[in-house]
Amino acid sequence: MRFLLPVLSVALAKALIQEPAHPLPWSSPGPHDVRSPCPMLNALANHNILQHNGKDISQQDTIQALGSALNFDRGFSEFLFAAALLTNLTPNATTFSLDDLDRHNIIEHDGSLSRGDFYFGDNHSFNQTIFDQARSHWIRPILDLHAVAEARLTRMATSKATNPTFNVTGNPLLFSYTQAASYVLTFGDRVSGTVDRSWVEYLFKNERLPIELGWEKTEVPISISDLNSMIERIMEATRKIESSQVA
Repeated sequence: MRFLLPVLSVALAKALIQEPAHPLPWSSPGPHDVRSPCPMLNALANHNILQHNGKDISQQDTIQALGSALNFDRGFSEFLFAAALLTNLTPNATTFSLDDLDRHNIIEHDGSLSRGDFYFGDNHSFNQTIFDQARSHWIRPILDLHAVAEARLTRMATSKATNPTFNVTGNPLLFSYTQAASYVLTFGDRVSGTVDRSWVEYLFKNERLPIELGWEKTEVPISISDLNSMIERIMEATRKIESSQVA
């Protein structure tokens, strides 16, 4: 009896202790859910911050999701929604679904960091081989803008060399830079232009926010001005790399 009492006490204590809830529940998409070529939007749907089915996302849904999860301000969120809405070809559409973003050369573009080109048949699914090529330039734990620009440039060069229909101009060119700038702004330091490599890789591979690795959303809202500034800085880093290659 003396032996049983401590055992029973421990068992009762364990039964009464509930596991703490995960700070941000996550579940993979079901058979009727849709996802996009964008790992960030997919992550928000997997976390049910955007609707989990990925369908009929309104401007207010977008503003709420990007604001609450990432601290994108209203102007930045409205810009991204307006771009996404262009992918819904239904006349007078007021919502988009994540799989609308598959439409080539609107937002989706050749030379993605983690997806194949439209020409090769699957511009939607995460491609480990392609992502490995991009991240082969991320050799340090903290990425600077040179590493960010180099990864993007490498993917563009490979796509141009292998895809006979390669074309990245206009909006697709803008969004190729927007993708790079957004992961720096979301997970990194907008002043130094640096970002933790593990957080970026975690997002791309798992399509979930890297909270478990210690990431927290920035306390200072991210604006369209921040985006434009970061794009300019990545463009400048790109020009420096291209100049050094010519020399």
